[in-house]
Amino acid sequence: MTMSAVMTITALTLSLSAQADTRVTYKSASAGTAYYQMGVELSEAIRQGSDGAIVLTLEESQGSVQNVMEVMARQGNYVFTTPPALVEQAMAGEGAFSQRQSPRFQDIRGLFPIPAITMHFIVAGNQGVVGIDALADKHVLIGRGTFGAREAERYLELFDLNGRVRIADAALGSGPDALKNGQIDGFVTASSYPTPNIIEVAASMPIALVSLSDEQIEQTGAPRQTIPGGTYPGIDEDVETTSLPVMAYTTTQMDDDTAYALTKTFWERRDAMAEEAAWWGGITTDMLANMAGTLHPGALRYYDEVGIEVPDALR
Repeated sequence: MTMSAVMTITALTLSLSAQADTRVTYKSASAGTAYYQMGVELSEAIRQGSDGAIVLTLEESQGSVQNVMEVMARQGNYVFTTPPALVEQAMAGEGAFSQRQSPRFQDIRGLFPIPAITMHFIVAGNQGVVGIDALADKHVLIGRGTFGAREAERYLELFDLNGRVRIADAALGSGPDALKNGQIDGFVTASSYPTPNIIEVAASMPIALVSLSDEQIEQTGAPRQTIPGGTYPGIDEDVETTSLPVMAYTTTQMDDDTAYALTKTFWERRDAMAEEAAWWGGITTDMLANMAGTLHPGALRYYDEVGIEVPDALR
């Protein structure tokens, strides 16, 4: 064997070794939440889809604001999930980031969408799908301090239900049991669908879900979300509601090839993930329109390669 051949083989071996050692930190939510479980599923999908070349390591998080804040100090391949609005705030130095501004926030780049936080309004009864007026004169638990609670309060005011709905003073986590025990008439939760606690409740008692009209969705100013009929026991019709988009982001520190491989593997494994967990089935490339900032060049390369239409603002 010639010295040239030895050098070629050595270089190839080193290249493959480096590829096999590509490690990515993925930060989403606290353990036990739906979004942490999604991280587990995504980690396995990336491992399988890349034949082990990319290792996605999960880290617990206290929430989306923390995920974005850590961009200031993180090095290397850092992927995190957040609603796009927080990326806009970070880049503008507003909101939660007004006192902690950093030029590093300008380095945030988008990869792909993940399941959105979907508003669910649940009431006891066998009507299946009802209008939001069905909440009138009901005892409803909306929780406090969460995105879902803030949206629920906003919607009650928007649709003239303030004073017509009795708000239960209890933690949101007690909603399913309280509904089953007859202590409340309904509860509101914001999570990706299908939400396990709603499935559990619907399996033990008849429930109905609130569906908003086109005009009402427009009034909220929030993106439309359709929960397909059959998602929950006893709910056979589609439910029209709203959502908070959530995206997977990284930074310019990630090289183009890694961003390309992550994005490509995500979309190629999406259907397989949906077979294991239904919430991945609602992901479409149309959701890219909700992304703030711009795409990572590696991710953009994949979208252009397969002919996916990307808004000019993301380029």
